Amino acid sequence: MAPIQQAADSRSDANSAKVMVEQDGPVLQITLNRPEKANAVDADMITELSRAMARLSDDPSLRVAVIRGNGKHFTGGLDLASLAPRLAVGDDSFIPPDGRDPWGLYREPSSKPVVTAVHGRCFTAGLELVLNSEVCVAADDTVFGQQEVTRGILALGGATVRLPQRAGWGNAMRYLLTGEPFSAQEAWRMGIVQEVVPAGQERNRALELAHLIAAQAPLAVQATLAEARTVLAAQVEATAARLRSDLGPRLFATADATEGIASLIERRPPVFKGV
Repeated sequence: MAPIQQAADSRSDANSAKVMVEQDGPVLQITLNRPEKANAVDADMITELSRAMARLSDDPSLRVAVIRGNGKHFTGGLDLASLAPRLAVGDDSFIPPDGRDPWGLYREPSSKPVVTAVHGRCFTAGLELVLNSEVCVAADDTVFGQQEVTRGILALGGATVRLPQRAGWGNAMRYLLTGEPFSAQEAWRMGIVQEVVPAGQERNRALELAHLIAAQAPLAVQATLAEARTVLAAQVEATAARLRSDLGPRLFATADATEGIASLIERRPPVFKGV
């Protein structure tokens, strides 16, 4: 196994205050960097993350990416206060033309493998990043959740397809329809997580696995990944088309969605009326 090297390239895009990017030999380390907001994913973070994924795809010196989060949490999920109005009108312009969709839902994902290293909260958009990655290493303190139903909205990163495929129908519906959180051990039992390690060790273990993948024949790795994604990608694209054109914007525009998002901001239980 290749040793973990000191980061050889600490450069990041000029606007990447919310996503840090550094190169460790053939591995691109991508760090969500909004710790004061539990790494809540806003439009700027999506733009920067999309460009990082494009760099992974386009740079021939890179073979694998590791995505992690700074601070106490991987991510608490989407920043609904800022993104909900745009999602309500089907606006996905925050994914730049030169980017790649990290969730593989709106535009082409990266052609190279991604390993996620998660800890603390890994909710909604964070869990969807995990579901769209090839391998996940979770700290034993990680709490997962797909909680859109508790806000009157819908998972927009492919979880409605990928979670049943990965965890099984009953397991997926239990958490998609209740919004209940679940532990790293439960995620491992369902096959969402491939390894659970003591808190603080997830990044190093993810880098070890990334270097092990990077040591293999690059074309064979990419071909294996493409072949394995073929059937799932067709299912995700069918879902994505419906979300973009109708269901997603329509659901975000309901009174229940407005109430769910307001209750989140105001830190109170929502009162849904089915409208």
